[in-house]
Amino acid sequence: MRMRRERPAHIIPVELRGGREKGEGQKWCRSLKTKCASPRRQEILTNAGLRFEVVPSWFKETLDKTLFKTPYAYAVETAKQKALEVAQRMPLKHLKKPDIVIGADTVVTVDGLILEKPVDKQDAYCMLSRLSGKEHSVYTGVVIVLCHEREGGETEHEVVEFYEETKVKFADLSEEMLWEYINSGEPMDKAGGYGIQALGGMLVEYVQGDFLNVVGFPLNHFCKQLGKIYNISPESPAYKIKRKTSPESDGPCTSASCLSEKTAQPDISILVNSDSVHNAVEPEATENNTEGFPHSLVELLDGFKASKTLFTASKLGVFDVLSDTGLTLNEVAIRIKASVLGTEKLLDAAVSIGLLHKLKCEDKLVYRNTEQTKQYLVSDSPLSLHAYILHCNDMIWPLFNHLESAVREGTNQHEKAFGKKSENVFQDVYLKKAEMVMCFMNAMHSIAKVTGRDVATAFDLSRFKTACDVGGCTGAMAYEFTKAHPDLSVIVFDLPAVIELRSHFQPIEQAGRVSFVAGDFFKDDLPKADLYILARILHDWSDEKVHELLSKLSKTCTPGCGLLLSEILLDEERTRPSRALLQALSMSEGRQRNTTEYSNLMRKHGFSPVHTQYTDNLLDAMLFVKDDQA
Repeated sequence: MRMRRERPAHIIPVELRGGREKGEGQKWCRSLKTKCASPRRQEILTNAGLRFEVVPSWFKETLDKTLFKTPYAYAVETAKQKALEVAQRMPLKHLKKPDIVIGADTVVTVDGLILEKPVDKQDAYCMLSRLSGKEHSVYTGVVIVLCHEREGGETEHEVVEFYEETKVKFADLSEEMLWEYINSGEPMDKAGGYGIQALGGMLVEYVQGDFLNVVGFPLNHFCKQLGKIYNISPESPAYKIKRKTSPESDGPCTSASCLSEKTAQPDISILVNSDSVHNAVEPEATENNTEGFPHSLVELLDGFKASKTLFTASKLGVFDVLSDTGLTLNEVAIRIKASVLGTEKLLDAAVSIGLLHKLKCEDKLVYRNTEQTKQYLVSDSPLSLHAYILHCNDMIWPLFNHLESAVREGTNQHEKAFGKKSENVFQDVYLKKAEMVMCFMNAMHSIAKVTGRDVATAFDLSRFKTACDVGGCTGAMAYEFTKAHPDLSVIVFDLPAVIELRSHFQPIEQAGRVSFVAGDFFKDDLPKADLYILARILHDWSDEKVHELLSKLSKTCTPGCGLLLSEILLDEERTRPSRALLQALSMSEGRQRNTTEYSNLMRKHGFSPVHTQYTDNLLDAMLFVKDDQA
């Protein structure tokens, strides 16, 4: 992110993982009154009177915890590595020379063990059970890197580091309370398995120390340290940092007030987890956000270029050829059969948006995949989105090239994009050619592999023994359900042309608990089951078709039968950033809905809502149960 230049000093806080809510990298900017999904962290930082923006971290969290004598040493070292990485990278990659870089890392410990985010509900249960009735510690390691320019243009880095410990005592937790909290979904995105500022507060008996440290950042300690930096002797290198001092105050700066607009007012960029930058949201338009440059608007303006860079690199197989080792420019160009000039521009663009690394190795420059790219963009990775990216490039991108016409006419643009008008895109566009069927199935398979586990573990489904995945395509979602629920068998029900190709995707070791039945869910009888799964189905169809399908399900289901719906759930006001709202611009005959709309829709067909789970993945989930019939 660009740094504002209207102030004399620049501070870049790095990796404020904010109260153990990893993966919630946001933008916060006091002057722009930015909204974000973590208002607790926004409040903590803005209370310091600082102005800041977000920059993504490239540091890999691979430190071996067993090498550190104490948990806080691990937290401090993690913060230091992230801060130094940014301090060294910014002048080279972004042509910006920060004055101060701030890094922070928060960990939860009990009995000498560092608790990470739980991987599933059982893991969350183990963590919270370990904390029950005990006192544990929350440590935040904070590092402030002072960047001083030396003669010759080189930069010297001076490191100031500290940590804060807060003691937290949990009450004795009953099994009922534990599972009530776990089923709320809150523990799943937080190290230690709880958030003290939310529902997790009901588990806490007392707190000794800085409460904000538990939320995620020790504001008081931080301000004292920053105050020392801004008021130290001229002999210290830190004194070289330019600052504006208020004529109204000559006293020492030891609190947040020292950073008010009357005194030093540095600009700040916060470096967050590189896998969370997509969570950043657009600044709220207010009368006070006229200062500075509209970076968020420019990011939107250039967003299509970044998308097309991802699409093209995937289509040409760039990430696949780099899957094993780093390659030089010429080596990549030869392997993807492209010009050296074009390849260089594509690779450097991919580096700039965080998809690749460009490193010097044995006196030559090589390109390598990032960890995130290895996991999600290499085509043979278990969680690869490669096929879905190709689907977006080949099928979705052409539709959005005609967005203006779609908005004016209020209709989909399949005729302009693909040369014909289609009432059933899958039947008329995909099923005409076998290779198109495989492309579509590969795309749906990749989405199901990435989302399936979170959907399958969203609820306790132990009372259901058989399930039917309606429109289950390759069976990827069904397999995730059988992994999560050992006593569950799943029938995948889909069109004959899809079922015929199941052998290309079916894991042999689980074939016994997943079966396939061919049929059209609008025309044919549905297989009998205790639970029906509708994943990415309803949003595609008109209201008439949706009611037709739900009516058939209602007649098929007996009282107590479950219906698990998985879609992108809109917020009630339709104001928050949402993939569903952008997806709706394709003007398909279906529509996106919020939880209230889905609940009302289901009630009309005799299904009562039981639970809702926002997964923070590509799909959310709602569980319904068929009402008793009179």
